[in-house]
Amino acid sequence: MTNHTDTTRIANALTIDVEDYFQVAALAEAVDRDDWHSMEYRVEANTHRLLELLDRHRTRATFFTLGWVAEKSPQLVRDIQNAGHEVASHGYSHQLIYNQTPEVFREETRRSKQILEDITGEPITGYRAASYSITNQSRWALDILAEEGFVWDSSIFPVHHDRYGMPGTPRWPHRLTTDKDYELAEFPLSTLKLPGYTLPIAGGGYFRLFPYWFSRWGLGSINRQGQPFVFYLHPWEVDPGQPRLDVKWFSRFRHYNNLEICEQRLDQLLGHFRFTAMGDVLRDQQLLDKDQPATTGHDKMELSSPC
Repeated sequence: MTNHTDTTRIANALTIDVEDYFQVAALAEAVDRDDWHSMEYRVEANTHRLLELLDRHRTRATFFTLGWVAEKSPQLVRDIQNAGHEVASHGYSHQLIYNQTPEVFREETRRSKQILEDITGEPITGYRAASYSITNQSRWALDILAEEGFVWDSSIFPVHHDRYGMPGTPRWPHRLTTDKDYELAEFPLSTLKLPGYTLPIAGGGYFRLFPYWFSRWGLGSINRQGQPFVFYLHPWEVDPGQPRLDVKWFSRFRHYNNLEICEQRLDQLLGHFRFTAMGDVLRDQQLLDKDQPATTGHDKMELSSPC
């Protein structure tokens, strides 16, 4: 039986993965990691564009910030914090975890956490892996996150995909036990259950690919089941003027499809649902201790309400 929960009463997690266009896995074939410093740098302007949009909607979000970006642009991290948003870690170099050794992953995770804590002056307790690359092959990363002081994660996508995914794992926010018996609060990326198939519906390229009405309906169906959803976007997704890199047609489609309408769609979405930071939702779901501090430098902004 369908639960007709009022979607305006549920607070959903709005998340921004702060990385630049040239750091995306889909474009890795065209950009060597050693060339990042020579690329046109656009993440500051695009992140400020999103901050202005969120301010107009009085909406608080979580910014999963890449350590490489934070190191290059510490003022950007302060601007995010000063606007009342939650700062969390997106790792350091945006490399796929299952292509790293545990030792390299630990070093990069620790480095990124320290950079963000030095800038914000606050503990960084939330994490999201580059390209959701915590999979069955890299479950060991969850133990390292717990050992390095993280208490919550949003890296697991319960779908089949060529680059990520842990099919069959829980679809709703929950507490998971790692292989070494640590506990983490996990907010998996949102999906839509169809007959015989689990469809990603959490944002990003899916938000640009699907018609807007379908994304709104799919996300709303999660709220109608009485559950919060997580929505994610990247600053480069509101930047149709970014350089076009020479990559294979499928990577080109994944990255550049509908960039010119993404910001308009996000503006609509912010008016249709209630959003706040991920840590707030996890506390509301009683998956984090109430005394676990929210990572923000100033008073929380009010929870956004749909128009």
